[in-house]
Amino acid sequence: MRATAVRRTALAASAAALALLATACGGSSDADAKDGQDEKGAANGSSSAPKTPAKALTAAELETAALAQGDVKGTKITKTGPADEVPADGVKVDKEACLPVAHAMYGVAQKGALATTKRRVIDEPKTDGKKSLEDVAKGEGADAFKDAFNLTSTFVALHSYEGTAGPDAFTALKKAAADCAGGFTATVAGAPTKVVSMAEEKITGGDEAVAWTVTSESDGATAPVKLVALRKGGSVATFFAFNLAAAGGDVKFELPTAVVSAQDEKLA
Repeated sequence: MRATAVRRTALAASAAALALLATACGGSSDADAKDGQDEKGAANGSSSAPKTPAKALTAAELETAALAQGDVKGTKITKTGPADEVPADGVKVDKEACLPVAHAMYGVAQKGALATTKRRVIDEPKTDGKKSLEDVAKGEGADAFKDAFNLTSTFVALHSYEGTAGPDAFTALKKAAADCAGGFTATVAGAPTKVVSMAEEKITGGDEAVAWTVTSESDGATAPVKLVALRKGGSVATFFAFNLAAAGGDVKFELPTAVVSAQDEKLA
């Protein structure tokens, strides 16, 4: 494929995914025996978590538990700012049942949250320095494009919930994802993003964890993003990841497992 065609395909597909990541650029559920959860439970959104009150982390404790520079090798970790915030009422969906999924994508806390902190985790460039992004833009070939943009950006939102609100929020997200696997449209700040599918992926961690590949579409081009949720006690972390090169279809885009694992460890 010609370099210009590769760039056009990737950038067109990226437009859809970048709309989803406006605030961040800013599966099957955990099948561990400890969860005691069967496939039916995952499909209907039921949670394996006991409905007992969990101690909510304070804002200070949550901040300590959040990821910091050095926690994930080969990445740059920064705090998000006011410009990254999206209010709960600022997220609209064409199917009400899909709202928990849209909230998770934009890092919005669910009812019962006492504190929230957010991080942006971006892969360090893997380029060998032979070609700059400007060179790539001028048409230095498909391989150069792939290498220059093969970086994953993950938006992490960590929420502390009171009582059973954490397990309840996690259960609601799983149910919404099952109900909305066939797609929906989310609108933030007047910009609509069409999600065409949600495919479950396997991930483990915390008391329970769940993940999906979310495929969005814009002008006929599709782009994959990854959505992960992890619950430990009364804390729920969501991870929304995007890889620009993967939008071109030439890079296999994996779940941000290293980021999820690091956050899981800090919540221990």
